[in-house]
Amino acid sequence: MSVLRHDHGPNPFVFDIEEATIANEAFRDTLWTGEYLQLTVMSIPAGGEIGAEVHDDHDQFLRVESGKGRLMIGTDENNLEVNEIVEDDFAMFIPAGKWHNVVNEFDEPLKVYSIYAAPDHVKGTFHQTKEDADNDPNEQH
Repeated sequence: MSVLRHDHGPNPFVFDIEEATIANEAFRDTLWTGEYLQLTVMSIPAGGEIGAEVHDDHDQFLRVESGKGRLMIGTDENNLEVNEIVEDDFAMFIPAGKWHNVVNEFDEPLKVYSIYAAPDHVKGTFHQTKEDADNDPNEQH
């Protein structure tokens, strides 16, 4: 069952999240957007990163399904006091107002999914690459 490239929200939706996350080849694909929650899957290439960002008004949950990366969280963009290697099955909780970044310093793509409470991206957002995300006028990060 292919679930990629289609935002199924706010309808009920049941699927294999691990399979969808690992199969995703895009930097970001929004799979479900509701009123209070949003799910995206991400593939961060070797040497790539999400990019330092902060969400002032909502929390974020990330989970690694495949690969390895470095998670950094802190009070400002230049003071990221949490600095941890994360890999398969690691969960990361990022409180609203905290700067954070995930960097893939390793050789394989890093496959993660992200849950935002409340939604962060426009419904149906799709970015094939980080450059696409960086040039999207709807992105505020």
